[in-house]
Amino acid sequence: MVSACLAGENCKYDGGNNRNEKVLRLMAENDVIRVCPEQLGGLPTPRVPSEIREGIVTARDGRIVDREFRAGAQRCLEIALRERPDLIILQSRSPSCGVKQRYDGTFSGTLTYGAGVTAELLMENGFRCIDVEDLQP
Repeated sequence: MVSACLAGENCKYDGGNNRNEKVLRLMAENDVIRVCPEQLGGLPTPRVPSEIREGIVTARDGRIVDREFRAGAQRCLEIALRERPDLIILQSRSPSCGVKQRYDGTFSGTLTYGAGVTAELLMENGFRCIDVEDLQP
């Protein structure tokens, strides 16, 4: 399972993607499920960037989007429980998909340790998740 933006899908908050050649090579050799938690939670693309502040996902314009982020995380978990992927590769630093780090909620580019809501839920349920930056060549 991979973050859809890594597969080149234009689902990133700014309407772009995070296309990753290592992920594309893996996709050519394996069955891969693409997911975008934000879209699965009902958020549009493009959308206002969001970060986790005090445990709540908040958009830069001050709107609370925690419900949508958590709904998307739940949908990803349901897919993972059904499909049982061996590995889940997620976009680093994302408020949804970051495995080890995410932005700190100040919209200043400052990182903090901790997972995004989707990565956290998947790992709590026993799935092996890695940041794309930790993917070996």
